[in-house]
Amino acid sequence: MIKYNEPMLKDGALKGKNIIVTGGGSGLGKTMTRYFLQLGAKVVITSRNLEKLQHTAQELATETGGEVLALRCDVRHYEEVEQMLQQAVVEFGQINGLVNNAAGNFISPTERLSANAFDTIIDIVLKGSKNATLALGKYWIKENINPSTILNIVTTYAWTGSAFVVPSATAKAGVLAMTRSLAVEWAKYGIRSNAIAPGPFPTKGAWDRLLPGDLKEKFNPAKKIPLKRVGEHQELANLAAYLMSEYSAYINGEVITIDGGEWLYGAGEFNQLDKITPEMWDMLAQMTKKR
Repeated sequence: MIKYNEPMLKDGALKGKNIIVTGGGSGLGKTMTRYFLQLGAKVVITSRNLEKLQHTAQELATETGGEVLALRCDVRHYEEVEQMLQQAVVEFGQINGLVNNAAGNFISPTERLSANAFDTIIDIVLKGSKNATLALGKYWIKENINPSTILNIVTTYAWTGSAFVVPSATAKAGVLAMTRSLAVEWAKYGIRSNAIAPGPFPTKGAWDRLLPGDLKEKFNPAKKIPLKRVGEHQELANLAAYLMSEYSAYINGEVITIDGGEWLYGAGEFNQLDKITPEMWDMLAQMTKKR
């Protein structure tokens, strides 16, 4: 029986793909990189922490037998992105995939944030995604490399906004708009642009920073997900690999939500009524009949 947390695509599904994953040294970036390597891709992972990247690269290369290159790059600076791309091309010959995964976030009342704190998130998420996308897009168009694929990691609150994470919501909304805009503009060059909007896929580092101490239990995300669980990392890796592969060649400009129904649960007017017990429903039914 197939299980949701098992690898999905057949062996070799990403053979011939050379992919850059920003923020690839840990968390979901590391999980996606691992699966890309297992499927035959060569992967460049980037972040600001070269030591951490090199450790991850060695670990994943040993585990998968794949080729993974660790390159330090601060995506906030366009010249560093261009330099990283040049090094990647020297190593792998060409690059034909980009996953904009690097991110940052604060949970805070907005009035408590400094302008610099707000800028930090905008610079990493929106400006960083723009820098990598623009550098790769110019390279692909100039060198006539196609098909090529951009995959952006956004959030469900990119559509709705969200209190207490306003810098992230602002930045992710911009990335969402860029995804859809370039899907149309760059399709003629054989460049597809799609996005994934994940719900809760807890990673120890990120979630410990966002929800320290006993806040993780008080705000347990599984409690507001209709499927009553958080996501398994392999589930997101399966979706990412599919969107980077040629199996999804007719998907362009799409944003796929993978959150167990979380954001729809919060959006429905009467969804909170799932807390009513069968006995209370019986009482309500009797009251309705009396009316």
